Amino acid sequence: MSEASAPRDRAEALDSADELAKRRELFVLDDAPGVTYLDGNSLGALPAAVPGRIEDVVRRQWGELRIRSWQESGWWTAPERIGDLIAPLVGAAPGQIVAGDSTSVNVFKAVVGAVRLTRDGGAPGAGGRDEVLVDATTFPTDGYIAESAARMTGCRVRPVAPGELAGALGPRTAAVLLNHVDYRTGRLHDLPGLTAAVHAAGAHVVWDLCHSAGALPVGLDAHGVDLAVGCTYKYLNGGPGSPAYLYVRSGLQDRFDSPLPGWNSHVEPFGMRREFEPAPGALRGRVGTPDILSMLALEAALEVWDGVPVESVRAKSLALTDFFLECVEAYVPGGRLECLTPRAHAERGSQITLGCADAAEVMPRLIGRGVIGDFRPPDALRFGFTPLYLGFGEVERAARVLAEVVA
Repeated sequence: MSEASAPRDRAEALDSADELAKRRELFVLDDAPGVTYLDGNSLGALPAAVPGRIEDVVRRQWGELRIRSWQESGWWTAPERIGDLIAPLVGAAPGQIVAGDSTSVNVFKAVVGAVRLTRDGGAPGAGGRDEVLVDATTFPTDGYIAESAARMTGCRVRPVAPGELAGALGPRTAAVLLNHVDYRTGRLHDLPGLTAAVHAAGAHVVWDLCHSAGALPVGLDAHGVDLAVGCTYKYLNGGPGSPAYLYVRSGLQDRFDSPLPGWNSHVEPFGMRREFEPAPGALRGRVGTPDILSMLALEAALEVWDGVPVESVRAKSLALTDFFLECVEAYVPGGRLECLTPRAHAERGSQITLGCADAAEVMPRLIGRGVIGDFRPPDALRFGFTPLYLGFGEVERAARVLAEVVA
């Protein structure tokens, strides 16, 4: 066996043993030779059931039933119904997630809500808790939203690296906003340990699951997470701009005070009362009229998860990323690329980020050769690995083309 053929033979063997391989048939993908989609961490592929479902929503539910569809087609209950579909993918029991709004809007609700929970829950020194700690490496929007939420609640924001959080927590901490997986490097943070540390300090934590939901087990209930948010257009394949979601732990729901009360979160939404009285449970995380077209496209997209254990997805994710690194090391000259993603499984999400001095020029050339990843300034090549539709043969080819481009 030649050195060049060894990874290809190994890819063939891995694909033959892949228990998730048949899931690829549930997606609309370009099966032309030479196209490998490694950008599912930005936008997931289209599930094949979505176009037909949306045609029904537009032509029959909207076109024929019109206003009757709020009841007869279940439009009104879509946010909580779809939330319950997302729940098992993030380790949550039913009744704790509502779908709707954007991730940014839900971050705002959650951070303000977390501050209010800490202050109103009798935490020691609650009146003096005036700091919101934010992941220093967070996606910029989370930081912007946290700043606004802090101003609204009379707090100040303090950026802290997740690895230094334990030492930064204290009697002034009101809330903490963290990313489960770093969007740039793919580093997986210690959700159980950091959640416990925040609780020990008497505060509440908000987790951003955008880069972990649908790629690995999260365990929101098992680890006592207070609040969580996430998008659905990455590993959940909900489509561009698909609705985000908000998780509120059941034990906190009766005290969750959303800064965005709306008629959809009112206990009697059609009563049109001047006074606001929040609905029970996670429904108080709703605000206004749901975006029905996007919401029902997401519901159809989530059907690809029927019967899929998240643990199997995680196992394949680690196998794909391990194999990609193995191929890169076999094909790419030493010193040309630097792996910015941790090698340890416990610290890795479902993406690999490679440092490359001329990354801004390399990525367009890769895309021109059919390897679709993305670039993040100043020097990062990001590759997302979506286990439901990605095969090992594609991964081998992507590494081989990468080696040819950077050579």
